[in-house]
Amino acid sequence: MTSRLTADAFVAELADLFARLGGLHYGEDVSQLEHALQTAHHAKLDGAPPALIAAALLHDVGHMMQKAGENAADLGVDTRHEHIGAGYLGRAFGPEVTEPIRLHVAAKRYRVAVDPAYLEGLSKASLQSLALQGGPMSEGEIAAFLAKPAAQAALRLRGYDEAGKAPDADVAGFETYRALLRNQIDRANRI
Repeated sequence: MTSRLTADAFVAELADLFARLGGLHYGEDVSQLEHALQTAHHAKLDGAPPALIAAALLHDVGHMMQKAGENAADLGVDTRHEHIGAGYLGRAFGPEVTEPIRLHVAAKRYRVAVDPAYLEGLSKASLQSLALQGGPMSEGEIAAFLAKPAAQAALRLRGYDEAGKAPDADVAGFETYRALLRNQIDRANRI
């Protein structure tokens, strides 16, 4: 019973975070909440496992938690939102949720290094942040990234992330994901 209450409390905390700060933008044509919901929607359409759907929904939570402001990239600041978000979410979720989040920026750097067409498809904001995040990976960084257990999940998350930037997309709201998030927290507490 304690696990359920903890899960409910943490999901309520996440819902509050999105309610308060989900309207923020980070250089894209969608808000944080719109981007999160679209990214999760694409994960569901792809048949991703529940942990990856949760990661898709929550992958940019760190953007809302960092203190540099919405225009951090314009100021030349890499907020390391992937680490902020994964660390915060690690209070409740297991690594199957947090590690793809921690690695989703590395996945962008990997994709740019191995696929020139991917680079051409990045938004202006994503290109700007890429430069701050280290640019394309070196061969050594590629090998180290691919050796990580969550690398493939992070690459899938990256694809959902890029697809989740359409203005005025019609997708399900945050409430749709409450049970999925609770289940992932409960699962992490049982391990």
